[in-house]
Amino acid sequence: MAGAQHAVRIDGRALRLSNLDKVLYPATGTTKGEVLGYVSAIAETMLPYCRDRAATRKRWPDGVGESGEGPSFFQKDIGDDAPSWVARGRIAHRDHLNAYPMVNDESTLVWLTQLAALEIHVPQWRFDRAAAEPPGEHGGVEGAADPRRAPDRLVLDLDPGPGVDLRQCARVAFLVRDLLDGMGLDSVPVTSGSAGIHVYAPLDGGQSSEQVSAVARELARALEKDHPGEIISSMQRSLRAGKVFIDWSQNNGSKTTIAPYSLRGRARPTVAAPRTWRELASPHLRHLEFREVLERVERRGDPLAELTRESAAARTSERLEVYRSKRDAQRTPEPVPEAHRRTGGNRTAAARGRAVAAHEGDAAEGPVFVIQRHEARRLHYDFRLEHDGVLVSWALPKGVPTDPRRNHLAVPTEDHPMEYRTFEGEIPKGEYGAGTVRIWDAGTFALEKWRDDEVIATLTGTVDGGIGGTRTYVLFRTQEDPPQWMIHLKADRADRAGRADRADRADRADRADRAEQPAASTGARAGRPSPGEPLPDAARPMLATRSSAASLEHLDAGDWSFEMKWDGMRAIVALDGDRVTVTSRSGRDVTASFPELRDTAQAVLADSAVLDGEIVALGPGGAPSFSRLQDRMGLTGAREVARARRSAPVRFFAFDVLALNGTDCRALPYDARRELLLESFDDGDDSDGDDGRGEAGGGSGEAGGGGAAAGRGAVAVPPAFAGDAAAALAASRELGLEGVVAKRRTSPYRAGTRSSEWLKVPLAETTEAVVIGWRASDADPSGFASLLIAIPGERGLQYAGRVASGFSASVRRQVRRVLAADERAEPAFDVPSEARREAHWVAPRRVGEVTFRERTPEGRLRHAAWRGWRPDRDVSEFLGGP
Repeated sequence: MAGAQHAVRIDGRALRLSNLDKVLYPATGTTKGEVLGYVSAIAETMLPYCRDRAATRKRWPDGVGESGEGPSFFQKDIGDDAPSWVARGRIAHRDHLNAYPMVNDESTLVWLTQLAALEIHVPQWRFDRAAAEPPGEHGGVEGAADPRRAPDRLVLDLDPGPGVDLRQCARVAFLVRDLLDGMGLDSVPVTSGSAGIHVYAPLDGGQSSEQVSAVARELARALEKDHPGEIISSMQRSLRAGKVFIDWSQNNGSKTTIAPYSLRGRARPTVAAPRTWRELASPHLRHLEFREVLERVERRGDPLAELTRESAAARTSERLEVYRSKRDAQRTPEPVPEAHRRTGGNRTAAARGRAVAAHEGDAAEGPVFVIQRHEARRLHYDFRLEHDGVLVSWALPKGVPTDPRRNHLAVPTEDHPMEYRTFEGEIPKGEYGAGTVRIWDAGTFALEKWRDDEVIATLTGTVDGGIGGTRTYVLFRTQEDPPQWMIHLKADRADRAGRADRADRADRADRADRAEQPAASTGARAGRPSPGEPLPDAARPMLATRSSAASLEHLDAGDWSFEMKWDGMRAIVALDGDRVTVTSRSGRDVTASFPELRDTAQAVLADSAVLDGEIVALGPGGAPSFSRLQDRMGLTGAREVARARRSAPVRFFAFDVLALNGTDCRALPYDARRELLLESFDDGDDSDGDDGRGEAGGGSGEAGGGGAAAGRGAVAVPPAFAGDAAAALAASRELGLEGVVAKRRTSPYRAGTRSSEWLKVPLAETTEAVVIGWRASDADPSGFASLLIAIPGERGLQYAGRVASGFSASVRRQVRRVLAADERAEPAFDVPSEARREAHWVAPRRVGEVTFRERTPEGRLRHAAWRGWRPDRDVSEFLGGP
């Protein structure tokens, strides 16, 4: 039986950890919880040696056993149940394609450890993320592990044969070091945590795996020739007694080595621990356990970091190839670093390049940014963020955004060297980027997210710099064809009102400063409509695909947002000045039915907006009541609306923004639209408390993780749920709500389509059905006994059974009156003979909604109950629409 589960959030992703008290190492009593604590603590140090490498895992689901010989197995393929956020790399084998996980972040490392993957094995090469190959299904990098893949490190595995101890391995390690040093290669030893020692040396990535493997083999043979009594390079096991076997084969492109800092599946919780050469000379040398490794890293740092810095310098050099190709150091004052060249022995520190030395002093303060004003052929601003040893750069033709309501185009450019962060000067005419470069602002930033399609960073500039202090910017790639990047300024909620005034002043100054600039798009996409123009297809909302609770629980909260599913009527609300228009899902204008929604003009801090949301009527307990909403649907007369409004007031819960101040927002990712939506609503609520707000309005704040709904009067933005899918479903059930909707955080708004990027899970089975007839009631001649319904089938409508419950006596009579105008002599399509008895037929013109327990193989709905009419749905749309 599974133990208690614990929900944690790592890297913004939700994970469930279980069986934390389970003993994985019986000899020491080490539990799964302690192992998870180790990998979480060592992650920052360990990840550089795993990142972008195909990870093979060795798993011990029941622990290592008393003697370290418990059942275990290797797993290469990532498996079907892996979270969507785990980075993948694909390798083509002879007869199949394997998807491997890449241990690129702490959340992935913890997830693998939760599965009892104590050992992580990786190759000496990385996936080439800059290769011109299509992305994999889950965002991984496709490609084949072949001999031509360039490794960035060499490893020699010193394996003691029978009768050989760790001290003898250490002596051979020193012999290896001397030979590598003579080749100009620095090296670092790692006590493997199992038997022997691994010796690593950094490479510049200029040789294939086949070439590196051949060199390693010759090194091993040379050492065997010089020391035949203690070294062997042959694979023949029978010859290894009393000698140290130098395994050179782990440089093969298809081989892996235990990752530095990985645990080992031995009797005790030992670790593949990087060591100093001074330690290796100690007569007390032994393998280290995980607590010792943590203490040493905290006290002394990482001995293997030298190798990482050297490899990083080579990778940085590769990333700057495009930059160098466009510039001649003899003709431009810009910094042009030389291509990376390794030097030997301890001389490498001087050859690592100015980039590493230039910014090592800032490491404690955080990564750096610079924004430069570039008066080239056309004035623009260059926005640069430090990442992986370079300045990742975007050109901003319209400058840095100063208003959260207006996004600016951001054009990715080549990576720049770190030295460029201090560059100012004149680039000569005729050279690339000719013109004047001046620093507009510079400083450090706190990184919230860095993904291939989105970067979120909080920049802190100088006191008199251009951004004016601390600002958070979101750079994101749109879903257009072709895609483009935009930059968005996140509003400071505490300073929102004052910022609008500052933004207007700054915009006026910028317009004067940029009079020569081209008219580039500042909206979410080029060709956006101007204020006042209708948005194409805006009246057709984006629809969610039906899913299940089990499927939803596999989604990661870092990639998906979970909202409550409101039991109401879907509507698009358009605001233009003081004029508010409410449109149903089918495109009907229902403004007259819901006069409360005129509050939108006061609730939204914008001149114009198009919002998507749900009209709900709240019941006595505060939860939405669809039956109560029925009293409002279809009414148009001022008197009847006013009368119904007193007994059944409604609210509009806005959950998306399609346009704001004339800017089309639909191409923005969900998170950016959500941020705009929240920033656009007045936080005040001047309602008198008698509108039925209750738990589902304000109380949805509880379901949303404690936040209150932003808004005013009858219009509000309920908070998204702050937990994972399981918790969201539980909260929805507890609050008596209809279900949960999951929305992919990167998804654009696809108007008029049903998308798998939005998933809905109702807590009860519901469906829309067309009424095709009724059966008379002996007890109430003015009512009916049951309604006959139909649902869409392969060839149009098909009979789906009877609905006999869910009606009050007054509702039964009202339904009869409505259907009287639709009566006909025969059914509109073939129905079973048993359904024809005592039936009165009507034209299939009206759509209702029912709940049911199950659907039979014949398509009948069992235990169906009436929920109400759906006047917002048209039968033709119901059959052929989304």
